[in-house]
Amino acid sequence: MASNSETGKRVFAKRSLGQNFLVDTGVVERIIREFAPQTDDIVVEIGPGRGALTEKLLGRVAAVYALEFDTRLTAALTERFAADASLTAIEGDALTFDFRQLVPEGQKLRLIANLPYNISTAILQRLCEFDHLFSDCTLMFQREVADRITAAPGTKDRGYLTLRTEANFDVVRLFDVPPEAFWPVPKVWSSVVRLTPTENHIEDRPTFLDVIATGFSQKRKTILNNLKPRYAEAAASLEAAGIDPRRRAETLLLEEWIRLADIVRETQVNT
Repeated sequence: MASNSETGKRVFAKRSLGQNFLVDTGVVERIIREFAPQTDDIVVEIGPGRGALTEKLLGRVAAVYALEFDTRLTAALTERFAADASLTAIEGDALTFDFRQLVPEGQKLRLIANLPYNISTAILQRLCEFDHLFSDCTLMFQREVADRITAAPGTKDRGYLTLRTEANFDVVRLFDVPPEAFWPVPKVWSSVVRLTPTENHIEDRPTFLDVIATGFSQKRKTILNNLKPRYAEAAASLEAAGIDPRRRAETLLLEEWIRLADIVRETQVNT
């Protein structure tokens, strides 16, 4: 009979699901050190795969909810760690799952994940909607996605995803991971990032998101030229916000976007 660990290893990656299993034990240990599990933690792991991180969390935290889309992997995890009652393997989609059902009263969740490349940005934006449920998130992305998330004002990688993330989280880039740390071996590097929810006061988030999406719609254009087809009072709004209309979207700070969105909202209410 195959051992539990062998059971997990027999599950092969599906390219269609963007699966690349983390197999480098040194990288696993480093992620766990950065995560720093505590005995009273309630941990959500998105995309546990064959359980490389899960194994290191069990016995060190109060509970692990392993959210896995792939039925084969959910079954393998359940079998492999059957003796550990602190693990709950959940078959589900992180893009639709309601994380609120996992939050104990008076406590917050912690999140850890090696995210599938093909839906990592979609999951990140989903997490932005639930940021208040988490004390922190330690996530692994494709390196170019991490570049976008952490891009400073004035750099070419700064865009909608940067501001979408900054509005909800303080972002710290921890370390890069080479392709050889995974199986199958991807063609790209990865990066581990820590996100900590922040308290940015945004009066109207739908308007804020619409303004930044419009502002970045064509990166080679000035902020005014991007905004004015959608917002008739774009020039006046930029002036009221103290923003030079000749600037490009990637040069604006988060605080400037928030101020601009508030003014756009007020203009819409009053017209």
